[in-house]
Amino acid sequence: MNLCEECKGKGYLQVGEKPCPNCSGSGKTESISLGEASASDMKELIERGSAKCAVCHGSGSIPVTESCEACCGLGREYLCLVCGTKLTTKKELCEKCSKKPLVHILDQACDTSDVVVGDIYQGKVNGLANFGAFVDLNDHVRGLAHNKYLKSKPEVGDTILVCVRNVAPNGNIELEPVELDEYNTLEVDKDLPVSKAGELEKQVGKLVSIKGEVIQVKQTGGPTIFTVADDSGLVFGAAFERAGVRAYAEIDSETMVRMIGEVTLRNGQVQIEIRSLKQLWGGEAARVKEQIEQAIDKRAEPSDPGFLVESDVMNRLKPAMLAVAKEIRRAVLKSRPIVIRHHADADGITAAVAIETAILPLIKEAGGPDSEYYNYRRAPSKAPFYELEDVTKDLSYALEDQTRHGQKMPLIVLMDNGSTEEDVPAMKQAQVYGLEMLVVDHHHPNEVVDQYLIGHVNPAHAGGDFGITTGMLATEIARMIYPEVESKIKHFPAVSAVGDRSEAPEATRYIKLVEDKFGLEDLKKMALALDYEAFWLRFNEGRGLINDILCLGRLDRHQKIVDLLCDQANGMIDEQLRATMGNVKSTKLPNGVIMNVLDVENFAHKFTFPPPGKTSGEVHDRLCKKFAGKPVVTIGYGPDFAVLRSRGVRMNIPQMVRELMVEIPNGGVSGGGHLVVGSIKFVGGMRKDVLAKLAEKIAACAVDEVIPIKQVEETAGHS
Repeated sequence: MNLCEECKGKGYLQVGEKPCPNCSGSGKTESISLGEASASDMKELIERGSAKCAVCHGSGSIPVTESCEACCGLGREYLCLVCGTKLTTKKELCEKCSKKPLVHILDQACDTSDVVVGDIYQGKVNGLANFGAFVDLNDHVRGLAHNKYLKSKPEVGDTILVCVRNVAPNGNIELEPVELDEYNTLEVDKDLPVSKAGELEKQVGKLVSIKGEVIQVKQTGGPTIFTVADDSGLVFGAAFERAGVRAYAEIDSETMVRMIGEVTLRNGQVQIEIRSLKQLWGGEAARVKEQIEQAIDKRAEPSDPGFLVESDVMNRLKPAMLAVAKEIRRAVLKSRPIVIRHHADADGITAAVAIETAILPLIKEAGGPDSEYYNYRRAPSKAPFYELEDVTKDLSYALEDQTRHGQKMPLIVLMDNGSTEEDVPAMKQAQVYGLEMLVVDHHHPNEVVDQYLIGHVNPAHAGGDFGITTGMLATEIARMIYPEVESKIKHFPAVSAVGDRSEAPEATRYIKLVEDKFGLEDLKKMALALDYEAFWLRFNEGRGLINDILCLGRLDRHQKIVDLLCDQANGMIDEQLRATMGNVKSTKLPNGVIMNVLDVENFAHKFTFPPPGKTSGEVHDRLCKKFAGKPVVTIGYGPDFAVLRSRGVRMNIPQMVRELMVEIPNGGVSGGGHLVVGSIKFVGGMRKDVLAKLAEKIAACAVDEVIPIKQVEETAGHS
């Protein structure tokens, strides 16, 4: 029985105090019992003529108590074993239930030692012989009802009530059938101490009891596999009904249960062969749940290894980064599926793979060697935001896994997207189904997204900008999740910085950090290879290829594949530029900005690498060299979109988009991105109006003094 929560097992409550009658409230007494007095009491009595009162111990008052009404002064919660009514005495049955005979039903985990002579049990006739009937009390306990006790011969399969007359030393049970018109039933559970999942390796071959939460239910061609977590870890339990048939169909994921079975080793992994699996209810379920949550919360605490480089912005972001790391670790420890969504470019890929490399060892440790195949998925997004197409796929997979395998809904981690207003429609869908989301991004954030997130890391929240790439942030978060991963991913921030052309001081520091292993040209080639391969992979994660490009495998294969992909990418870029550069139209705006426009729909190869955004970027790079030292804006436009690249122009593309939406209400304008790099969508029929108004806004922007491109390259070469 559980201790009373009101009086904590004492049986009474203190309601006040009153003066001690022994010392009249003084706390001192002039006489003491010599047999009970301590040496200090005797000394105090001799020296001072008085000693501490033995009743109130010197306080001068004693507590006033009254019997605890919650437990009727018993100190524990006593419930009727049959109906669950709260009892006022230390009995097993209430007055009403005690008037009827009690019939016991043995749990499947019970054995002969749990059978009590004189008790009545419910059994099933398993077989007949000349001398009597064999009766199963459960699948493991069988007794014999001799002919001399049988008034009529039962049939195999009949349910009968039997009284246990004797249990022989060899385990034979003598039964006598009884007939009852009315009776109460009581399930008899195996009385075992509760074991911990994390300590079962020492108990192989023993019968154990585990209390925990069902994390996953997986139906195989044979047994049903239940993954159960307690406050020490996870354990797999196998229950067999029939081949391919769901055992314990009433038990689903997130159910608090008591599992009893024999500990075995299967393929080197601890597994419990389940004999009994029952749901916990009420206070017991709540207590087990609370213990698990407290333990997981403690184990989910991330490390704080310090950043790889100096960064004031990241120092201010550290609390948010640690919070995201903790949420990811918590999901791993609870065997909750994780989906990483990322922008399909060098920055997004390095960010996602950094987190992936950190969590895969933890997922395998927590859930077994094959857990990564059903507890983790990485998926690229073509757009730099969480599209409706993306969330539809994620929800479809999640709901299917929930139906087929009883999995929890996944944690969605958005990398290099998720901070803008464009993400909101997808986030609203995810919220309907209870998907929790984390965002690590460096696009200009809109506070409207925060209501849909449980964690959000963005340099703009700490006074930074897009120069601190997602790859930098994610690598540092990955080290918080799993510090041992540092040596594998140390170069990822530099690759992302080069791929996103970051000019932040942190970019130079990350590049310098790995210059002994990867030079600037090596980093540029990796970034280009990632962009090129991501184009052909489309919506496929391409883990093996991406790992080789990022040097997570064999060095010789890394060098060969990067060189090959860069040769192919550069060849296609050169071919694209031969077709496009002659069709670029350049105009000098009143504020000194050289604005270049290119119709990528009609003057660039379609459906091949480089895509419109990459093509516009490559054109912009060449024009920056041509107009060295001058502010430059390049617009690559199609039937219903425009891609913007700039240098030395103080634009705010998200703000421009909002203004265009108001000024051209029938233009269907949307889009965003970074402050000075981004894209805009519109309806095709309003293209001319949108582009004209966009040019006006660019002409009104302030400009910066631009460092000649040759000086920029020399600076990067020395970094």
